[in-house]
Amino acid sequence: MPETGPRTPEPHGQAERRVTSAPIPDGEHPTTRLPAVPKTPAHETPVDGTSAEAPRREAPRVPERAAGVAQEGPSHAGPTSARARRALARDCRNPVLVWLREIATVVVIAVVLSFLIKTFLFRAFYIPSESMMNTLDVNDRIFVNLLVPQPIALQRGDVIVFRDTKNWLAPAAPKPVGPMTGVQNALTFVGLLPDNSEQHLVKRVIGLPGDHVICCDGSGRLTVNGKALDEKYINSSEVPQVRTFDVVVPAGKVWVMGDNRNHSADSRAHMETDGGFIDMADIEGQAAVIAWPLNRVKALDNYPDVFTGVPAPSGTPSSAPAGK
Repeated sequence: MPETGPRTPEPHGQAERRVTSAPIPDGEHPTTRLPAVPKTPAHETPVDGTSAEAPRREAPRVPERAAGVAQEGPSHAGPTSARARRALARDCRNPVLVWLREIATVVVIAVVLSFLIKTFLFRAFYIPSESMMNTLDVNDRIFVNLLVPQPIALQRGDVIVFRDTKNWLAPAAPKPVGPMTGVQNALTFVGLLPDNSEQHLVKRVIGLPGDHVICCDGSGRLTVNGKALDEKYINSSEVPQVRTFDVVVPAGKVWVMGDNRNHSADSRAHMETDGGFIDMADIEGQAAVIAWPLNRVKALDNYPDVFTGVPAPSGTPSSAPAGK
């Protein structure tokens, strides 16, 4: 039966809602619509400094870069940036090409350094004869200090290499030309191979300009400016043959002798050519080190104690050869 009178209130004092069935009108029911969020005008910014779109979409965070520290790789740069291209090029390099380029760089640096050293500091030679035994053996490889005699002064006892401008040597026979001749010549020119032209000689300096050198005293010893020499460097396996001479070394020249006295065609054997003297200008340098073979590597001595006590020349050396 339908209610006709007022409804009795519930014990809690609240009226119970009546559920009724009714058709849902077309469109959204007013109670299902979310309240509209008021839009902030584009020209307005909230007082907290955040964007009006922040509640709906948060921008991706970019890692902060430490002050003064550059990030590596293209992660912070566009794919077309110069740094990205360099990084991509590094990743795509062929390891074989990288290795070849490094080898080529090392070779070029070695050649340049060798040429500079050969031109200004040291030069390599090999020993073709026995004239300096036992100090130097046949086929020894030596390094010659090019700073002697200029700017470093030449001293008595120095082992020197000099050019054969006096024709002491017989003309060298032409060497056969092979496929590697050009390469060998180039390596010799830059200093990577010793000079084997056989147009240089190696001897020991006995007399400097102005020195009076005589062979021999009553004991068969050389004298320089009246001081007898106890020559520790000569080949002790043979008794040196006596070849008498008495010379005064002219200015700009030196008197040289081999340590293997009985097998050395030195100043004594060429006195008919310019008195047997060697021009200072022909000296390539002082032989400083035996570099090969490995079992003979050592520095060469000029035996200063042998010439200790030799007095200075008594007079100014003349420019003309002197000897008898």
